[in-house]
Amino acid sequence: MPRLPMIVVACLLGAVFAAGCGEGGAGEGARVTVYVSAPLRGPEASAGKRLCAGARAEAAKAGGRVEDLRLAVVCLDAADGAGGWTLAQVGANARRATEDSSAVAYVGEPDPRARKQSRPIVAAAEIAAIGGVSGEEAVASVIAAIRDGDASEPRDAVFQAEG
Repeated sequence: MPRLPMIVVACLLGAVFAAGCGEGGAGEGARVTVYVSAPLRGPEASAGKRLCAGARAEAAKAGGRVEDLRLAVVCLDAADGAGGWTLAQVGANARRATEDSSAVAYVGEPDPRARKQSRPIVAAAEIAAIGGVSGEEAVASVIAAIRDGDASEPRDAVFQAEG
């Protein structure tokens, strides 16, 4: 392939990736993601499932959108194979959220000891760590922060409001 077309392709790919929600801001129609980490198995599963279901219900109530952005909720299981949450799994969930450029918030585990593990990980990536509230309240606060802040920089808007 001649050199000039390769440069054009590279520039186009760069423009596509910049339209996401990372440092370049969010373009119209970009996805913003709220991560929910909670035990979905074991003795604390009922609380975890309520947290996740509430977050999804609030996103659905908003039509899966906030401003011109698509709103997604991703639920991660904080439980290990035995069914109880573990610090290792909580840390892995928090790191997964930090690796997603569309992440704007991390709704932490129902147990405050687990949130103590995840909060510094997501805060270091300037992702808002929200805990101690229902899934509905968490997603509603994310929606409000984006609407009240700069929707072209949703991660910053939510972090400033909630972080």
